[in-house]
Amino acid sequence: MDEAECDDWVLVRRPTEAEIMASSGGEWTGFTDERPPLKVVFEAPAKYWTDASPIGNGSLGAMVWGSVPTETIQLNHDTLWTGKPGNFTNPEAPGILSKVRKLVDDGKYAEATSLAYGLSDRSPDAYQQLGDIKLEFDESHGTYTAYQRELDLDTAVVKVKYALGDVDYTRESFSSYPHQVIVTKISASKMGSLSFTVSLDSKLHHHSSVNGENQIILEGRKSSSDPKGIKFSAILDLQISGDSGLVQVQDGRKLRVENSSWAVLLLVASSSFDGPFANPSSSRKDLTAALIGTMSVVKKNSFAQLFANHLNDYQELFHRVILRLPNSSKSGSRGNISSFSKRNPFDVHLDGNIGLPPVNMTSASFFDDALISTAERVKSFRSDEDPSLVELLFQYGRYLLISCSRPGTQAANLQGIWSKDLEPPWDAAPHLNINLQMNYWPSLSCNLSECQEPLFDYISSLAINGAKTANSDIWAKTSPDNGDPVWALWPMGGAWICTHLWEHYTFSMDKAFLQNRAYPLLQGCASFLLDWMIEGQGGFLETNPSTSPEHPFIAPDGKTASVSYSSTMDIAITKEVFSAVISASEVLGRTEDDFIQKVRKALSRLPPTRIARDGSIMEWAQDFQDPEVHHRHLSHLFGLFPGHTITMEKNPDLCRAADYTLYKRGDEGPGWSTTWKMALWAHLHNSGHAYKMVLQLINLIDPEHESSYEGGSTATCSPPTRPSRSTGTSGIFTAGVAEMLAQSTETDLHLLPALPRDKWASGSVQGLKARGGVTVNISWKEGELHEARLWSKTQTVVKNLHYRGTVVSAELTRGYVFTFDGRLRCLRALPPLASSVRILLLIIYFLSFFLSFSLLADGADLRRAMILLY
Repeated sequence: MDEAECDDWVLVRRPTEAEIMASSGGEWTGFTDERPPLKVVFEAPAKYWTDASPIGNGSLGAMVWGSVPTETIQLNHDTLWTGKPGNFTNPEAPGILSKVRKLVDDGKYAEATSLAYGLSDRSPDAYQQLGDIKLEFDESHGTYTAYQRELDLDTAVVKVKYALGDVDYTRESFSSYPHQVIVTKISASKMGSLSFTVSLDSKLHHHSSVNGENQIILEGRKSSSDPKGIKFSAILDLQISGDSGLVQVQDGRKLRVENSSWAVLLLVASSSFDGPFANPSSSRKDLTAALIGTMSVVKKNSFAQLFANHLNDYQELFHRVILRLPNSSKSGSRGNISSFSKRNPFDVHLDGNIGLPPVNMTSASFFDDALISTAERVKSFRSDEDPSLVELLFQYGRYLLISCSRPGTQAANLQGIWSKDLEPPWDAAPHLNINLQMNYWPSLSCNLSECQEPLFDYISSLAINGAKTANSDIWAKTSPDNGDPVWALWPMGGAWICTHLWEHYTFSMDKAFLQNRAYPLLQGCASFLLDWMIEGQGGFLETNPSTSPEHPFIAPDGKTASVSYSSTMDIAITKEVFSAVISASEVLGRTEDDFIQKVRKALSRLPPTRIARDGSIMEWAQDFQDPEVHHRHLSHLFGLFPGHTITMEKNPDLCRAADYTLYKRGDEGPGWSTTWKMALWAHLHNSGHAYKMVLQLINLIDPEHESSYEGGSTATCSPPTRPSRSTGTSGIFTAGVAEMLAQSTETDLHLLPALPRDKWASGSVQGLKARGGVTVNISWKEGELHEARLWSKTQTVVKNLHYRGTVVSAELTRGYVFTFDGRLRCLRALPPLASSVRILLLIIYFLSFFLSFSLLADGADLRRAMILLY
């Protein structure tokens, strides 16, 4: 852009999140409005589950296959699990623990590993599939043409279109958080051309029936150790056009639609789960009656209203962060972007019809035939390295987190909320040796802090049963899993997830959250660690027994073992927890508490991070022989990321060792491991190798010949090397990209620390978050920082700003917007607007929806201008 455009950009002030979003209408780096739409595009129905399109509202999830002439929409509910609450105390554990510790002290690691099997308890319970919505169209639909399916990340809607003769058929599905309902609209471009049969089915024991309200009711139970098991219910409501359509009941459990123009399906569901401490089979809740009440409220809204409320809710989260990278010759479109995709995403909200066609609108103008399938884009990435595909994958991770974790829902499990199996891999349980944690890595830096709330609820439940677990499930199981100690014995899982509590405070600066919610849990966690650790050799406090998750070693006697003492990850997590508790006490004025003095003393007695003979960071307390040099876990680098005990400023020697450790580990690995390496390389400020991990990840996988231990992406733009881990893998990628662009500690902020300058020569990111409650907007040109705009809504903070060797100290006054140039010179600091001016602008903004501003100017542009000034 020219200098005038640059000046215009820096004079725009956005001290609130809404202003960040509104700024998408302006361009920082010369991009045109014809940006590739944020859509995952398919040219055929899904053949594999990993190619189906996920939708969700945190509780209700669905996978849309887009099949013709028979469609299946697979359903999940976040509380539908096997099992029930239980006693997770192993009465033999104390005696076994004492013997294991003695064997470890004697250097008999293989024997300690064998005996540690006795610490195991039962396996976690399993996440279940709720059921399926089945749509059966006439066989003639099997001769369809012009097929297209897409997941629009901007609207969180899956759309399917195909043609049959001169009729276009469209299906649009979304999962609404405000109304807790899955909505599917089916329409035909020619009046009276829509006929199909709909049913509701489940793999679980169930009964389905049709009532007199054009509703299918499904009721069932899941049996496990309890013969009754958890109860569940779902209601599917059918509405059709009022012209010539007809609905008939078939077999007492199906609904047949004849000669309609459109139909809307509404799905609500629930289970008898009432928290991890209540037996669901004993529940007296009438699930179906409650759902009928819920459905009656939902049905008071038109389709347009349901969609508008869904969109307002979803986009308030999704539009907080905008990443713009340079276009390539294959940026998702074979030609010009359609007029729909060029519409500014902030033009929606009050009219309710933008994003989905109204009832009387055909689909012809809604789809863009010029869009290239995402599979084709992923396949060609090695040759064209299209940066806009990185944008798509970055936002896809944010989309998945929004879709599977919202306030009031359960924490995202190993599969988010999506599963097709009754016995899913690893039970789909939220395992605590990385799987649960990595789901939430993008939540703070990528401005989705509310999505962490289910995690905090989960931590509170675990704390009641005792946060000493390797694995868990919806029942807050806190005993080691049943299996090999190499993966089952992991007492540090509770401590790891507790670090998320302090992280949330450092980003939000919410003192009430710290005092009322985070600190009691952190204090309890630190208390456990003080009790768990024992004095070892050299006067250090040690963890014993200890494992490095899922990674065995060769003991000095030549035997394979996994149990020893003080693995590097154990100590790194302990340092994080102790440091967090001490810092929290300083904020809350509790530094003189006896407990804090104990924590300070214990922190000083933790063993240091050790460097092995070959120059790498030691994974265990001893320099054991490693039988799996290229192991997928990178546990001993926890202190580099997501921890903070290893930084370029504080300990460059450890950073050099971490560099060699990553080199030694190699670039190959499953998708989640590849993306973790990406974030680790970013924290070493190695942009070349961080970008190499991007290349490693965006590599099309053939689901039919998929390997569990090789990185890559599916046609959905999801990078699950194991389908059950797609949410976490996508989340780490999103977090990794954010870490390449901005990294923060409580005192420092690094701008573009790992930007691949030759690959993403120009671009911008808006709405990232940094510790201290700071919002970060960055733009760059020709590989160099152009401008950075920083502000804090919570309090005045002091940050050391870093860019390519230049360091400046900046005091960011609350409410002011600070603009820095490429040499970190502060160009201006804009104060907040007067309240009267803000009120006037708000009045003009809302009036623009009702007055005919289109006679003078584009109404959407006017509204954007009002928000920009607000």
